[in-house]
Amino acid sequence: MAEFVGAFASSHAPLIARAWEAVDAARRDAISRTFSELARRVAAAKPDVLVVVSPDHWVNFFLDNLPSVCIGVGQTHKGPPEPWLAHLPYASVAGHPAFAGHLARTALDEGFEPSLSHHLELDHGFVIPLWKMGIDRLPPLVPIIVNTIEPPMPSLRRCLAWGDLIRTAVERYPGNLRVAVLATGGASHSIGEHDMGRIDEAFDRDCFEHLRSGDREGLLAFLEQRLEAAGNGAAEMRNWLVAHGAAQGKGFELLGYHPYPEWYVGCGFAAWNPG
Repeated sequence: MAEFVGAFASSHAPLIARAWEAVDAARRDAISRTFSELARRVAAAKPDVLVVVSPDHWVNFFLDNLPSVCIGVGQTHKGPPEPWLAHLPYASVAGHPAFAGHLARTALDEGFEPSLSHHLELDHGFVIPLWKMGIDRLPPLVPIIVNTIEPPMPSLRRCLAWGDLIRTAVERYPGNLRVAVLATGGASHSIGEHDMGRIDEAFDRDCFEHLRSGDREGLLAFLEQRLEAAGNGAAEMRNWLVAHGAAQGKGFELLGYHPYPEWYVGCGFAAWNPG
């Protein structure tokens, strides 16, 4: 049987890559330490496969073809198409079709209906956290795209259920495999709106406290009430719900919170101890 070995979360603010120097050295050092701690936690988990949950920023899909959830089942995945990430060492990223296919079959057996892709491109949402963590050798990735870009989006409860589903798939996998989940995106931010650049620190800190509490219903009620007002980019907290569900809502630890207005995002980083 496979083993679930950890869940993690990281913001993927594009300006981390495009405007790193816009933030003063002390705050850059602080977020670098957080990335290093996140990398240490991931390395300590020793995953054989990393399930990465992120939105698609109009790279693989558009309004004429917009799945709610898509699992990348390919042998490899293309690296980011954004020209400002051309220097990253991710022209091609290994997949894990055996676990990805098993996850897809488990989803269908359990009443979930994901889209599948054998040829995904992994944009900045996937690669910025991996790059800034500086993991020497990436484990094979199983990317899961969750639509947090254009309404209608998967319900918050359904995203939490997707985390439960991933955990079920791990427990049913017939081979020996260490599986971890990395959610990317969030926390509060507003992009392309009249209040672009606004960060809602109160929302972010309250959200982290609800994740820490382990009260799933309380967390869902909080997000139903407060998420939309925290900026359109805050919808990416759905990805954190997937990680939270995979961890069975237990062991949340905030590793760092960096609300840097220069990067337009309340950057949050977390790990869940699988116990």
